Amino acid sequence: MTDTPPPTRPSWRRRHWRKITGSLVVIIPVLLFAAWAGITLGYAYSTGDRAGYVQKISKRGWLCKTWEGELAMVNLPGAMPQIFKFSVRSDSLASEIQKSLGKQVSLSYEEHRGVPTSCFGETDYYITNIQKVQP
Repeated sequence: MTDTPPPTRPSWRRRHWRKITGSLVVIIPVLLFAAWAGITLGYAYSTGDRAGYVQKISKRGWLCKTWEGELAMVNLPGAMPQIFKFSVRSDSLASEIQKSLGKQVSLSYEEHRGVPTSCFGETDYYITNIQKVQP
């Protein structure tokens, strides 16, 4: 009789290559999306303040509800106001802005460019603070 080697078992990778490939196809895009969102929301492209009259703030969206508002900035009396559209991520800050509707305020903002979806806000401008302006 001839000595034949015993049959070898395929390696773990060889047996589960479909599961590994399927997992990587799902996990890698999710990790890339999370990294992209984290970088764009963590780094402010610009910061600043805008003063004017808050004329609108509402919670909008089908799946992702975000606070969106408008600030009317008047440069000269009688001139057409320039509209500054903004997003608010904090519910407590949004309630403060709601209380100041129609009053003159100064809004501090951060601009975040390249945010991947509108679930974080429909505009690039995120309000970080509100101050009431005394006439």
